[in-house]
Amino acid sequence: MYQFSYAEISQDSGASAREREKEALDHTLEILARAEKHGPRSPEAIEAIYVTRTLWSILVEDLANPENALPESLRAGLISIGLWVMRETDSVRVGKTQSFQGIIDVTTMIRDGLE
Repeated sequence: MYQFSYAEISQDSGASAREREKEALDHTLEILARAEKHGPRSPEAIEAIYVTRTLWSILVEDLANPENALPESLRAGLISIGLWVMRETDSVRVGKTQSFQGIIDVTTMIRDGLE
């Protein structure tokens, strides 16, 4: 009986964690969309770069944790994506890239995968 209850709690906890991750990605996507609209040198772009890098830093750190329950190959793939996103935000910041669209597309795919 206790194991069943614990399993339910663990499952609910995982579901709520995915929901929080989805909400964080949704929030980031809203900020990225505003930055895309206003351009790479706008105050919105500065906010988008900061928020996106912060979120993906947290996600990558969690994915690198050996206690993360995701399969190792999935974790490795998501870490690679996160590192790419952070490099792309740097490219926008230094002017090598003029658009957030690639970051938006990849983040949207990750967010959609949480559903």
